Amino acid sequence: MKKLVLAVALSAAASTAFAGNLSEPVIEAPVIVEETNASSSSAAIWVPLALLAVVAIAIAAN
Repeated sequence: MKKLVLAVALSAAASTAFAGNLSEPVIEAPVIVEETNASSSSAAIWVPLALLAVVAIAIAAN
């Protein structure tokens, strides 16, 4: 039984001793994501302006 425990202990110690290697670590280049500009249509400004115009017409109608 003692030999079995000793063999298990030595094999566990040997497996952790050889877990690494001596080669250089491989480091991947970071991924850079560039945001693209919106298209030339300026729908982002026309929608609020149209809503404002509708509200202004509704107020003027009262």
